[in-house]
Amino acid sequence: MRHKYKWVILISSSILIFDQLTKYLVEQEIRLYGIITVIPGFFNLTHVRNKGAAFSLLSTTSESFRSVFFLTVTIIALTVIILLIKKTHERILIIAFSFIIGGALGNAVDRVRHGEVVDFIQWYYQSYYWPAFNVADSAITIAVVLLAVDVLFRKQGTTIKSQ
Repeated sequence: MRHKYKWVILISSSILIFDQLTKYLVEQEIRLYGIITVIPGFFNLTHVRNKGAAFSLLSTTSESFRSVFFLTVTIIALTVIILLIKKTHERILIIAFSFIIGGALGNAVDRVRHGEVVDFIQWYYQSYYWPAFNVADSAITIAVVLLAVDVLFRKQGTTIKSQ
């Protein structure tokens, strides 16, 4: 993939901007814990905050611990991903890593601004609700799917090369 760093910057910054824009709109248009039904019985837009990680993991720990922990994990993850990008020319990997960067930065911005992450996408069926999430979470999930596809369908000899 020619100019891979330009693609990384374009993809990850687009995800970051879209994530922050959608969260801003939610904060402006939906009161905290408010719900807008989009598809009755299946899909809502809501405005909730998550102090923890996925599924509110670590949400009951102190705010200072969470801040240091999540920002440290983000910095370490971004460092590793940047090193992996440097070692590959595989398009699917570059795209997946770019989605992770954009998503990680989107949620990191929330943690710095609010001490928690703004979530607003809510899928449900009857009384069964999937935890609310956001564009950054979606980008990271898409990246995981792309990485799984790469692992499952990779041609022989097209791995990340160590230097």
